[in-house]
Amino acid sequence: MTSLYSNQSVTLYNSLSGEKELFKPILEGNVGMYVCGPTVYSNVHLGNVRTFMSFDMIFRYLKHLGYKVRYVRNITDAGHLTDDADEGEDKISKKARLEQIEPMEVVQQYTIDFHNILQKFNCLPPSIEPTATGHIIEQIEIIKEIIDNGYAYSENGSVYFDVLKFNENHNYGKLSGRLLEDMITNTRELTAQSEKKNPQDFALWKKAEQQHIMRWPSPWGDGFPGWHLECTAMSTKYLGEKFDIHGGGMDLKFPHHECEIAQSEASNGQDPVNYWLHANMLTLNGKKMSKSTGNNIFPAEIFSGESPFLTKGYSPSVARFFIMQAHYRSVLDFSNDALLASEKGFNRLMEAINLLSALPTSEKSSIDINSWIQSCYDAMNDDFNSPILIAQLFEAAKYIYQIKDGKASITQTDLEKFQSSIHAFVFDILGLEDLNIAAESNSDKLNGAIELLIQLRKEARSNKDFATSDQIRDQLLELGIQLKDGKEGTTFTFS
Repeated sequence: MTSLYSNQSVTLYNSLSGEKELFKPILEGNVGMYVCGPTVYSNVHLGNVRTFMSFDMIFRYLKHLGYKVRYVRNITDAGHLTDDADEGEDKISKKARLEQIEPMEVVQQYTIDFHNILQKFNCLPPSIEPTATGHIIEQIEIIKEIIDNGYAYSENGSVYFDVLKFNENHNYGKLSGRLLEDMITNTRELTAQSEKKNPQDFALWKKAEQQHIMRWPSPWGDGFPGWHLECTAMSTKYLGEKFDIHGGGMDLKFPHHECEIAQSEASNGQDPVNYWLHANMLTLNGKKMSKSTGNNIFPAEIFSGESPFLTKGYSPSVARFFIMQAHYRSVLDFSNDALLASEKGFNRLMEAINLLSALPTSEKSSIDINSWIQSCYDAMNDDFNSPILIAQLFEAAKYIYQIKDGKASITQTDLEKFQSSIHAFVFDILGLEDLNIAAESNSDKLNGAIELLIQLRKEARSNKDFATSDQIRDQLLELGIQLKDGKEGTTFTFS
């Protein structure tokens, strides 16, 4: 690592050990990070967005420190059954049946929605975004290895992982802290489990019934892969059999991530991940978010304000700021009041930042800028503690106003360092956007678009196409933009 910030030491909370640990990558200067992506059968919900936004912030910070990060986040486009179980209908196939379209039309529609929403929240794209259906061959090969090693069995065209056999030499449950004995005791006998030797066994490959559209040939017959297997195949293909960080929502810790560990250990003999990171859930007005109860909100509703839970719309950057004000491992309650408070805080911070370039300088600094900068790094080095970082940024806002009012002083050198550091933490690491700059940019784009229409109208008039000329003028007027023809040409005003 050659970054100016490479002397920083990061500690992170490892779900596997239940403790904060000093981060040491497998390959110095490089980080391999895998995050479980969405199952694209519906619009991405806000809880998922929080997870992806949290890991976007982590991705940004590691890059800022000078690490070369390979960030892999998958798209699940097959194999994820209803209720996250081994029985039932494929979520994407079910949506396709209800909408009377092809499953891959569902995948395309909601993958585009997912990308659009994350782009609005200013999330960086991952280094690689593999799909489950693009890695069927790799999944079949892993199943063969697990069978050869004695930890899986085929039954009636399906293949199941033998949890009891695996647990003889390994520890199934070490990530979630569950004991297999307790799982066995608490298991309810479910229907359609007769193929399994034990209820705890999970599917690596499922036989496709006649009506199942999404199917692939395999040594065990036509079928589709198990949901857990997909992430094992895609993470190890692009990051190796052992990699640094695996992230996802807290709800994936069991069984999904637990099964990923078991699959890797059963196929190649080693735990695949050094550090397991889990983002916590969002609640809405103190209650769990749920589509079935109506206690739910989608990101697009936040932007438009068209929700019974909101009094107005909010910018994506304000919503992102709200999410960054809580630690990624803590439960965060979403409410209109909380968003209003975040909007005020966000505007206050941006107003202070916009004063930076006009601050007066002196021969001496009365503020220890180096100490403040390190306090920001200390916050992020402590398991990516964004709320503590934001508290330090508001401390910086206080300094800015003190300097502006002549109650504190700063040298030109310190001011430049102060300015670059604030911009790095606010825009590069937290991923916030200055709404004033965005508004100016949009204004420039609008003006350019109107000038283009004026030019097209001028050409239409020159060609005696008065119908098109009048249409441009009248439709712009309907949008509140009035054209005025004069000796110097055509100008416009907003009415």
